[in-house]
Amino acid sequence: MLAGPDRALRPAQALALAVPAALLGGAYIGQYVFGLYPCEMCWWQRYPHFAALALGLIALAAPHRRLWLGAAALALLVSGAIGAFHAGVEYGWWQGITPCASTAAAGGDPLDAIMNAPLVRCDQAPWTLAGISLAGFNFLISTAAGLAILGVLARTGARDHG
Repeated sequence: MLAGPDRALRPAQALALAVPAALLGGAYIGQYVFGLYPCEMCWWQRYPHFAALALGLIALAAPHRRLWLGAAALALLVSGAIGAFHAGVEYGWWQGITPCASTAAAGGDPLDAIMNAPLVRCDQAPWTLAGISLAGFNFLISTAAGLAILGVLARTGARDHG
């Protein structure tokens, strides 16, 4: 995967690829297998994961790997921040920006898809484990991964320059 001095970046590279892929995979399994349709804020959390995954892939081949991995870490931190905000809305700690959104099914008659789409509220957690919602787990996992990537970059940067 990475050779030479970039070998020390392997943990950061692995996190930048594995974490957003796993969280997006889990989100889509929840949606399509278990019927946990995303609200609008759930979608907001997915977008930075798409960016982090793309940036992690770019870091595999492009020069300036540290820059791309740092950008992937920041994207994970953005998703974590959105997850924290969303979890706070679900727990009733503060008011959300949007109370609900619907998810239209693909294919068929668009009007039927819109009319029959489930109404998904952003202020109600559809699933929890030990009192932590999916948004809460996204906050915990994304933030930890983003900080871990930045930690690897800082540690290897200090070694490279010190």
